[in-house]
Amino acid sequence: MQTLSNEVYTRFSEFLEIQCGIVLGQNKQYLVKSRLLPLLAKHKMTNLTELVQKSMTMLARDLRNDVVDAMTTNETLWFRDVYPFEYLQAKLLPEFINKGQPVKIWSAASSSGQEPFSIAMSAIETQEKLKRLVKPNVQIVGTDISPTMIKYCKEGIYDRLALGRGLSPERKRQFFTILPDDKMQVNRDVQQLTSFREINLLESYALLGKFDIIFCRNVLIYFSPKIKSQILNQFADSLKPGGYLFLGASESLTGLTDKFEMIRCNPGIVYRLK
Repeated sequence: MQTLSNEVYTRFSEFLEIQCGIVLGQNKQYLVKSRLLPLLAKHKMTNLTELVQKSMTMLARDLRNDVVDAMTTNETLWFRDVYPFEYLQAKLLPEFINKGQPVKIWSAASSSGQEPFSIAMSAIETQEKLKRLVKPNVQIVGTDISPTMIKYCKEGIYDRLALGRGLSPERKRQFFTILPDDKMQVNRDVQQLTSFREINLLESYALLGKFDIIFCRNVLIYFSPKIKSQILNQFADSLKPGGYLFLGASESLTGLTDKFEMIRCNPGIVYRLK
């Protein structure tokens, strides 16, 4: 039976928090097991404890990367929670487009690409609604700690299961091309608005430049309060004056930073840099 002792689990929890900020908490052995068991065959091992212990050594870089990758990859869907994209289309993007201003948007922890591509589709739909002859200058940067997810984003290819989660038939027809293997690929006009790169949110992201809008949703819940505060203050430094921050529906800034003001966008909330 593949189980981790309390001692090994505790050491691995500490290792994971140092590597990527994720706090496992107590009694999450089942999560570690479900995420890491598929790696046994790839790395030609039969014992989960051996895999975990070896991943924590500096000599097993590939294994360590695969373990962190598996533990940080989260499921996502298209136009998640709806309201951020509705607010983006109804208020934020028209403001920038009507002023002729470029807009730079960061999708932090973009996972397999659904969020940054949803933002790009929103930008194209907004342009069509405003009947602008000149395409707006919209740049969307998607980042993730996982090199596997970044590769996935750059390809922009999805199977039926992924495409069925939050994506309307109309948007499938408009923004995707059917491939021979019963998959679909994001169209070039959507991909042209996006770029992707590997970033660890615990490290500096000053080289990304300044943004008008940051999406970092359903990510902070995995971090300790100290790390949350650190990341949020770095986001503040990465935003242009008056820039906007979208968090997940269950996430809050309370007690973590005082650099933002809350704006209700009914039904959700967005934060604006003071």
